[in-house]
Amino acid sequence: MTTSAISVGVVGLGLMGCSITTCLLMAGHKVVAVAPLPLDVPTAQPRIHEHLQKSQAEGLTTFAPEHFFAQLTITEDYHLLADCALVIECTLESLPIKKSVYEKIEAVVSKEAIITSNTSAIPISILQKEVAHPERFLGLHWAEPSHTTRFLEVICGELSDVSKGEWLYEVSQNWGKEPTLVRKDIRGFITNRLMYALYREAFHLVENGYATVEDVDRACRNNAGYWMTLVGPFRWMDLTGVPAYHTVMKDLFPTLSTTAEVPKLIDDIVKDGGKGVANAHGFYPYSEEEALLWKKTFEEFSYEIRALALRYPADVVKKKMEQNG
Repeated sequence: MTTSAISVGVVGLGLMGCSITTCLLMAGHKVVAVAPLPLDVPTAQPRIHEHLQKSQAEGLTTFAPEHFFAQLTITEDYHLLADCALVIECTLESLPIKKSVYEKIEAVVSKEAIITSNTSAIPISILQKEVAHPERFLGLHWAEPSHTTRFLEVICGELSDVSKGEWLYEVSQNWGKEPTLVRKDIRGFITNRLMYALYREAFHLVENGYATVEDVDRACRNNAGYWMTLVGPFRWMDLTGVPAYHTVMKDLFPTLSTTAEVPKLIDDIVKDGGKGVANAHGFYPYSEEEALLWKKTFEEFSYEIRALALRYPADVVKKKMEQNG
């Protein structure tokens, strides 16, 4: 059986669940998409249809959405997961909710099926304690929009069978990913630990009057945003001179924020009901029209940056050397 012939279950049909489903459909999988919340059922199909339609328009696939819907089942019935070789949970970051979902999944899938979580906040080793067969439980950490980004982290918990992680690592390359296999579990995994260190310093700069929200965003767009699609921090230091970073670290590291508290700026926004562009209330002021336009602009950008990024894969230099050799 080819990997694309594997049936995959997705449990949770919010924003990420729908884009993950889209990615799997375009990779050729039959997908059983389960909505734990009934209110997600009527919104899932239009959202997935929009993703597929846009993907066809942008050249990610040559097929129309109707082609993929023949391979998709949207349901509230967990029993339809019975034939799935892989199930991806992407529900709310709540341990009781996830535990309830895992019980329903394990009650119907085979013993050979792999169960994964798209969590970005709860260590896999903690979630494994909530399942009957922890060795077949791993993390699959996606980025939004999941059907356009190259990002994916495969995370092994303390009790995971590493060979299953290696299998997921191989399979996910058929999803258009350049995956990372995290063999040793740690809270936040790799990307979130790196990015939240940046977020923390961003809040520190704003809350202490060194810069505005706009200043910080502009600095990131025009510096890190200029090179991060091509390389990560270690390759960037190689490219721009390792000794300079060594010199700066000695003086700069002691001055960086090490607070363990949630910043007041974000705390105030959340307590006031702010969700960002989802309800036009975030770090920036938005009209409803502007919030919607930002959402659409981000979607457009995700397709365009994907096209550029695919011209520069991780092994771009290796391929150039082979061509020149």
